[in-house]
Amino acid sequence: MRLEVDILSKTFRSAAGETHAVLAPVKFALQSGEVGVLIGPSGCGKSTMLRIILGLDRDFEGHIARPPEARVGMVFQEPRLLPWRSVEQNVRLAAPAASDAKLAELFRILELEAHRSHFPGELSLGLARRVALARAFAVEPDVLVLDEPLASLDDALAGRLRDEIATLVASRPVTTLLVTHSLDDAARLGDRLFLLSRRPARILAEVPIDIPRETRSDAAIAAIKAGLARRAQDEQGGERAGRDVS
Repeated sequence: MRLEVDILSKTFRSAAGETHAVLAPVKFALQSGEVGVLIGPSGCGKSTMLRIILGLDRDFEGHIARPPEARVGMVFQEPRLLPWRSVEQNVRLAAPAASDAKLAELFRILELEAHRSHFPGELSLGLARRVALARAFAVEPDVLVLDEPLASLDDALAGRLRDEIATLVASRPVTTLLVTHSLDDAARLGDRLFLLSRRPARILAEVPIDIPRETRSDAAIAAIKAGLARRAQDEQGGERAGRDVS
């Protein structure tokens, strides 16, 4: 399963009739089993890019390629659960063909076994995020898109949920694209990292991580994060210099 992204441009027209560029040329590809991470400043166009990749926005120049039969799982920034349905009903609505054994395993991994009959209003944000992950994995996706799934969680909870995401991603060959502001999330979960510019977003640098996720030590992760921070600072500094010259 291969995901190919080749966006030439994306613009929108304001109420005043002005045209604004959201995305500059962005091109990359991800293979089955690979986790790509998009890292960029707020408002640079990451969510717009995800909408294009998911097929929710077709008003752009370029093309997105994936096998037509590919199943897609999506975890949004907000859990987006139906409040009048229970945890299990929310998951089964997305994956009606999922077996009882499959759901039981997902609920076990995500520590949701005691919450299957609860409703979204009874859940903490962390639990609701777990339900959103269960819903995405229940469809057995070929392509998984995660839009800042750990945002606004405390460090301890984010760490536990990050480990659960890593376990789920390792459980089946899925092509994964993660959007995050966190260098820690990127260093722990990613195989290839894409540093994005300010709007209109373009790829400033592509950073591969050769150490397998399951063998990355704390020291290796700290080194990856330090290198990412330096790379981002250098690239953004060069970008500002280029704008000043122009």
